Amino acid sequence: MERNSCEAIKNNVLGTKNVADASCTTGVAEFVMISTDKAVNPSSVMGATKRVAEIYTQALNGQEGCVTQFKAVRFGNVLGSAGSVIPTFRRQIAAGGPVTVTHPEMTRYFMTIPEAAQLVLQAAATGAGGQIFLLDMGDSVKIVDLARQMITLSGFRPGEDIDIVFTGVRPGEKLFEELRSEGEDIQPTVHPKVNIWNSRPLTWEFACDAIDTLDALKDSLDRSLIVKTLIDIIPEYEPLNPPEDLKTSESDKNE
Repeated sequence: MERNSCEAIKNNVLGTKNVADASCTTGVAEFVMISTDKAVNPSSVMGATKRVAEIYTQALNGQEGCVTQFKAVRFGNVLGSAGSVIPTFRRQIAAGGPVTVTHPEMTRYFMTIPEAAQLVLQAAATGAGGQIFLLDMGDSVKIVDLARQMITLSGFRPGEDIDIVFTGVRPGEKLFEELRSEGEDIQPTVHPKVNIWNSRPLTWEFACDAIDTLDALKDSLDRSLIVKTLIDIIPEYEPLNPPEDLKTSESDKNE
């Protein structure tokens, strides 16, 4: 998505809008949007477009003529899911290494597949709509520590039998994820590990304008324009690999 930002708009923003609108039209009772902790103070196109999807579904909740209750759940990294680091490390260890880690200080929050499923079900059963739910995932985990543990549990010695190689942080990737933005506070639910983040309310008009603006860019190959537009919509979005002209303007402003 970082390289193909127009596809992120089509999938995360317009795809969510299409399903949300269809839910209103057909009278669906509950709509649970699968979001991500990367939507909090986003640094990537993926996180920013997921935040736009959160804004739209929250604003749609309670609109006249729509009975659907819209909620969002912010996931951490789901252990063992497709694309997660665990299967990748397992394959690399089985092949004799090396195990690749982006950065020695990289940390992430993790949740299991049963926890992820439970979070979705709990969200569907809780509240009147408009909330963002988050699982208490405990402390974040250093990815390099996870790699060392997996190598050790496989019967090898890290750095001797299996090497760990640092490959560098990828475009748009933070060293650590955050769980809430400034202005959000926590509210407990009946489930001890599931909380509600009360986010800043945004108007229906703002949400619709944001969607219309991004819809006009859905086929654009101008990544710089898309990134700048997302910054206008999501002020807390700070791209880690901004377009060159944006870097220049920021440098001028700082001077």
